[in-house]
Amino acid sequence: MNVQIKPNDLASFWMPFTANKQFKANPRLFVGAKDMHYVTNDGRKVLDGTSGLWCVNAGHCRPKISEAIKQQVDTLDFAGTFQMGHTRAFEAASRLTALAPKGFDHVFFTNSGSESVETALKMAIAYHRAKGNATKVRLIGRERGYHGVNFGGMSVGGIGPNRKMFGALVAGVDHLRHTHDLSKNAFTRGEPEHGAELADDLERLVALHDASTIAAVIVEPVACSTGVLIPPKGYLKRLEAIAKKHDILLIADEVITAFGRLGTPFGSDYFGISPDIITTAKGVTNGTIPMGAVFVKSHVHDAFMNGPDWVIDFFHGYTYSGHPVAAAACIGTLDTYAEEGLLTRAAEIAPYWEERVHALKDLPHVIDVRNIGLIGAVEFAPDPAQPGKRAFDRFVKAFEDGILVRQTGDIIALSPPLIISKSEIDQLFDTFGKVLKEMN
Repeated sequence: MNVQIKPNDLASFWMPFTANKQFKANPRLFVGAKDMHYVTNDGRKVLDGTSGLWCVNAGHCRPKISEAIKQQVDTLDFAGTFQMGHTRAFEAASRLTALAPKGFDHVFFTNSGSESVETALKMAIAYHRAKGNATKVRLIGRERGYHGVNFGGMSVGGIGPNRKMFGALVAGVDHLRHTHDLSKNAFTRGEPEHGAELADDLERLVALHDASTIAAVIVEPVACSTGVLIPPKGYLKRLEAIAKKHDILLIADEVITAFGRLGTPFGSDYFGISPDIITTAKGVTNGTIPMGAVFVKSHVHDAFMNGPDWVIDFFHGYTYSGHPVAAAACIGTLDTYAEEGLLTRAAEIAPYWEERVHALKDLPHVIDVRNIGLIGAVEFAPDPAQPGKRAFDRFVKAFEDGILVRQTGDIIALSPPLIISKSEIDQLFDTFGKVLKEMN
């Protein structure tokens, strides 16, 4: 297929998180995909080094997922889940809770990671109110955290450019310090040695605001969207203990780290933590149909179940919560993960991945390389006159040379589908290394 689109045909779509003027002057367009590759509108194959957008964990256009979607559209295209139901949503929820860490027996469906976060934040505040602690309304995020683009998620998020255009955001939010310390942890393989004590920042905020006002703290096990910031050893367990001591719910935002990215079904499994709420999306349907899933422990869920039988217990939801086609896509995705062992495959291939990531260490302008599971990042010394341009130019050149990587600030992130082979890892890093050398 060779679809040509004239530049003036691109004007109608205001693209998200995009330098629209640059893109539309020289568009990067895909018209097809299969397994590990995209196909461009001029017929080139591009190796997917980012799982689409951290979501296509099983690779592109997988038959079991596609067939599940097609069959569902022909059988039941839509049924709402407000005071009604359909079997696919219940089946998907049951399959998901069977996979989840111990204690997570309930799922609330959304349509995206942003909606999963918004749902979790509302759950946390409403939970404390249901328990008689109506003063616990404050939310704690983390600097450089990313929790989507709705007002709650932006407020607990800590990426400056995502926040600066939108005013004061939601009141009653504070932030932990981020964990990124190049002076001590540059070029670490896996979890950094230094920085577990940064979790004690939650104690500082408790002293400032008082625990009686704090409902929840939300963090990503690995802060991926901001450039792959990996938590120091022991940091997450220390944070969990502090939250529990002060009756603060711990929300793990696993929109990226769930479904095999670290070599375990969930990032919480990898780090040995047990939060109260887990937010997911992306890999729950392999990116095929928009869907998110918020996992809650029974003590959170059950706090809402004490009213009369006919009264709505949680005044929240979306028209498409548990959409039949999304639920079918979820089931097909979980089948694919199970049949191919993809939820643990990253653990098998991670050592080879780590060696190839760190081989980029001495290339021009590289000031850090980091990795965990099947995730990698290369950080460049910024050009003071043009922040972010160094990584952006390398992202564009990589695409031209046949690989897709992800640029965020002066960092390039890598997170390929979990089906990637060693030879494809070699192709990815051989090509990217060549790009870095050529753009000295």
